[in-house]
Amino acid sequence: MTRKILIIGVLLLVLLIPANVSAAGDIKLLNSTTKIDFPNLLTFNIKAASSATITRIRLRYEVDKMTYAPAFAEAWPDFQPGKSISTSWDWDMRKGSLPPGAKITYWWIIEDNSKNRLTTPKETLSFDDTRNKWQKTSDNKITVFWYQGSPSFAGDLLKAAVDAGNKLGKDTGVYLDKPVSLYIYANYQDLRGSIVAPEEWTGGVAYAGFNIISIGISPNNLEWGKKAVAHELGHLITHQVTVSPYGATIPPWLDEGLAMHAEGEQGNSDKEALVKAIEDGRLATLQSLSSPFSADAQEAFYAYAQSQSVVEYIINTFGKDKLNHLLVLLNDGNTMDDALLKTYNFNLSGLDAAWIESMTRQPEKKADPVKLLKKESPRDVLINRLTPRVLTPALTAGAG
Repeated sequence: MTRKILIIGVLLLVLLIPANVSAAGDIKLLNSTTKIDFPNLLTFNIKAASSATITRIRLRYEVDKMTYAPAFAEAWPDFQPGKSISTSWDWDMRKGSLPPGAKITYWWIIEDNSKNRLTTPKETLSFDDTRNKWQKTSDNKITVFWYQGSPSFAGDLLKAAVDAGNKLGKDTGVYLDKPVSLYIYANYQDLRGSIVAPEEWTGGVAYAGFNIISIGISPNNLEWGKKAVAHELGHLITHQVTVSPYGATIPPWLDEGLAMHAEGEQGNSDKEALVKAIEDGRLATLQSLSSPFSADAQEAFYAYAQSQSVVEYIINTFGKDKLNHLLVLLNDGNTMDDALLKTYNFNLSGLDAAWIESMTRQPEKKADPVKLLKKESPRDVLINRLTPRVLTPALTAGAG
């Protein structure tokens, strides 16, 4: 299915993209340059001449981003028609920002009043944050860029990312499909300075469509940094597998659960806190966690912990092959309930009930999700204690 879509996309791309030079006549490109003012502005400059009056100039550009249809943007810079022209166009990132390292391919189309037309050769640039002197280290499909700290600091972060990828692959059958770049800023302030209009709580950003991660990690905060790198890489891996042209989206509890699992197995203290919350009726349903998580710190903690616990219950109870099948079905456009029914023979409510049962039952007993659908479960009691609400994104530094 995905391969067919990609083949069709490539064919359309060939048909839509112009040749490098077409009917140039006497039009000559004198100069084409760009200037980066990261993260705010990208300027395209052009100078051209012709024996006739140049009357029309267009800039076309496309961004290297995961997409299912060929697309380019077009800009029309202001200029005074004449036999020699010089003009520029500014891409104001306040209207659509790019992450560090994003790749842009661009070309110009120039026409004069003698019906001559020149399409310039394509050029590719990298929207780099040139304010810092970046170093880099790589392992297979993962590259870490950093500018403060020792090579061993960057090496530890790279290893954490590689280990997270291997863990997800082992437990879910899902591996990195495309290369990923991680930009390690020396602190939160530097990170936020790389983002147009950042939120004050931002500690890390996963630009899923670009396969780029930006995180603020100081060399003296390595342990947190390793977990943050693993978490954000988990998001990118999951996105690469589940991004779909059919409109289906992976729910936050599954997305965050997989990202938390990439950090490592859940600790006993989190498990004990979840059991206590179940007994007190303080947990949300998985249906509620299919919306963005709460901004309340305590609710956000339970949402992340619960999501990880549910994902690990699925892996440990049913194995990686079924979870991989679930993700494939979501990629194919199935709803969460349909994907669960086709994979496990129970829906979201059944999973909810079985997980609750697994957390509260005696060790020698086993939960049957299908049977639990037919009787009142501990979750039924919890639902009566919860009031419906729309959850907003969790505002926790580094989480996402």
